[in-house]
Amino acid sequence: MKNSRLIPTEIIIERLQYENPWWVSKEIPLIYKNMLRRLYFDLFYPFVTEKEVRRAVVLMGPRRVGKTVMMFHCIDQLLADGVDAQKILFVGIDNPIYIQRSLEDILVLSQRAVGAKDLDGFYVFFDEIQYLKDWERHLKVLVDSYPNVKFIVSGSAAAALKWYSTESGAGRFTDFMLPPLTFQEFIHLKNKNHLVQQSVIEYDGESIAYWVAPNISEFNKEFLHYLNFGGYPEVVLSETIQKDMGRYVKNDIVDKVLLRDLPSLYGIKDVQELNRFFTYLAYNSGNEFSYETMSKEGAIQKETLKRYLEYLESAFLIKVLNKVDINAKRLKRITRFKVYLTNPSLRTALFSPVKEKDKELGNLVETAILSQWMHRENLDLTYARWKEGRLEGEVDLVLLDDKMFKPKWGVEIKWSNRYFNSPWDLKSLITFCKSNQLKSTIVTTIDMSGTKIHEGINFTFLPASVYAYNIGDYTLKTKTTAY
Repeated sequence: MKNSRLIPTEIIIERLQYENPWWVSKEIPLIYKNMLRRLYFDLFYPFVTEKEVRRAVVLMGPRRVGKTVMMFHCIDQLLADGVDAQKILFVGIDNPIYIQRSLEDILVLSQRAVGAKDLDGFYVFFDEIQYLKDWERHLKVLVDSYPNVKFIVSGSAAAALKWYSTESGAGRFTDFMLPPLTFQEFIHLKNKNHLVQQSVIEYDGESIAYWVAPNISEFNKEFLHYLNFGGYPEVVLSETIQKDMGRYVKNDIVDKVLLRDLPSLYGIKDVQELNRFFTYLAYNSGNEFSYETMSKEGAIQKETLKRYLEYLESAFLIKVLNKVDINAKRLKRITRFKVYLTNPSLRTALFSPVKEKDKELGNLVETAILSQWMHRENLDLTYARWKEGRLEGEVDLVLLDDKMFKPKWGVEIKWSNRYFNSPWDLKSLITFCKSNQLKSTIVTTIDMSGTKIHEGINFTFLPASVYAYNIGDYTLKTKTTAY
């Protein structure tokens, strides 16, 4: 017997009325209304209100980054913009009450629940849509069948959502990735914006607008807090959760992805092997790997390793960075690469918080800075590493210009003030800049800032925390809301 017969229609209608209290109160629940909006809200909301292009909006992202809250904030803004409260529908598809019901069934029942003659002008939010089998096919049909309804859906299984939304929903879906918090958003959510002020820095012989931190000591305390606890809104705002990161983040985010989402999507049989592999990567975030060393240390076959890396990256848990040589040329055969967590607080969840003088802090700072860049689409980020005879070196971050076939810039990420007074010790960076005719470069520090010139190269030194903040700010400014 189908579940739809076990659950009476009247019960489902009551549930829909319960999930949509604004039909009566004209307001979203206070628990959501009182939460600060993520800075990404201003980028996402125009997709919700776009009516000229007939597309559903697919809000993707890893678990616990605030997708459901973002939906409620959109509903709050629609109400503020004068949209009829009874034309806004929210449904949490993860509720078992909807099992065996198609999206259209739920939509028809919602129409009955609100007592509407038709659905013209409705905004329909389906949360956690991945719980519905063949959701992409159902959603595509709804987009075609209800041209005057705007559909907004969310889901945590990034791998499946990305695949289905690009393949099955071609021309019908618009993807929006909501990543873990940037350091800028972390400062915003903690109401610490007073710690930064607009100023200028010298780069490439020019003065450019930049956020700086007058009290760098206080700012660095927040940065260290971000490294340990900053990826997820709920963690940032709850000291209780911070005291038990293992239970909250590991059990609710990592384990559900590793032990449930990915195995169900890809048919992984040895989930403990995948779990061990991810833990190994997390501990070594920011290090260079090879398939040979991974296979040997993890006792996993190379082809299986390659698949695991693809799965973990598609689930937005890791980022793989490929290597270029001293001339910023790609290697024909990829044998070595770096792997980073998509946000540094994942490491805290698996192990323990890092302190200011821990030797692991350097890699975690590098992980944090790369994670700020991950929010940018279509960036060809790499790292440089070479060995030619006795000549060898590495540059932490290189941005390639695919059209010009050369690097746009190179950045050396340090959690040290040592090089501020001895830029000549940055031998690898100097060699790379000379090999690629780069006249300017950035080097991060703990708390020193300023410019130095050595061998014709302009070095701009910036605290790592300040650099991370500005990457997030620049990303938000340059992101587009165009389809």
